[in-house]
Amino acid sequence: MTKRKRRSSATAERWAGPTLTELGLDNRQQRVFVWSVTAAGVLVIALVLTLVVNALGGGGPAVPAGASADIAGQGLPSSFQSWPSLKEFAPIADRKADSAPLSVQEVFGARTLSAGKITLRRLTSRPDQACGGAVWGADLVDALAEAGCTQAVRGLYATADGVYLAQYTLFNLSSVAAAESLATSLGTLYRGSWVQPLESPRAKFGAYSEASAQVMGHYLGVAWIGRTDGAEPGETDDFVMLGLAVREAERAVFRRVVAVAGVPSDPAQPPGPADTAQPAEDPPSDPGASPAPSASAAPSTNTAAPSPAAR
Repeated sequence: MTKRKRRSSATAERWAGPTLTELGLDNRQQRVFVWSVTAAGVLVIALVLTLVVNALGGGGPAVPAGASADIAGQGLPSSFQSWPSLKEFAPIADRKADSAPLSVQEVFGARTLSAGKITLRRLTSRPDQACGGAVWGADLVDALAEAGCTQAVRGLYATADGVYLAQYTLFNLSSVAAAESLATSLGTLYRGSWVQPLESPRAKFGAYSEASAQVMGHYLGVAWIGRTDGAEPGETDDFVMLGLAVREAERAVFRRVVAVAGVPSDPAQPPGPADTAQPAEDPPSDPGASPAPSASAAPSTNTAAPSPAAR
């Protein structure tokens, strides 16, 4: 059998030549030098391969097993932040004090939601008695179960010009502690699990979107906003007002506080940028009807929109 010649020996022979001899190295020192260079080269190659694998396989959020490629491709926000519950929601800190189930009409009865120069028109809405059906990703499904989620309601909105869209999801959880724990968990879960986007031919989330969550007693409200073309917000895109507009749906929770605790003797400033609540209407028979067009607003900032309840 013919023996294959070892590459390292050939390399050593090339290095152990006149050059190293001229440097004053004997044969033993030359061999040590050659093997040191070879070992260093192997380490460099291993490092480069590791970086390449990480760049190819670990650059984006992990997609849980079982999630379809279509949903995972358009169903993850680029950023997320949350706010804890305020003292105004103390009367509904536990679901036992607020046991009536949510309804789509209660939360998304208003045909339009507005803040500043942004006006959103409802495209579709949906109730989910099984909370797992409103999200994707096993980790988030488990987190909702641990939080005692009994239902979720979702509403999808868009501006008349079709440039912006927003989805609001309200989860009915067991307690304020469960809601705040879930909000904290979403700070990491959103990279690989998220709310199912409602389907509409007029609006779809793209590559870039932003999300935030507000704990309100035993409820957790999740606002999800973006441009329909998936682009990042520019100078004329006011994502702050866009987020505040869709969070007008939170008025339903404030009405529940009043139903449980009554009207305070010195009521606080009503939530939301508008002083007048949006009128409740039956679900539109023609979701494609054209409302008044929305105007471009002030430049977008990276600062999160404050909770409507905080103002």
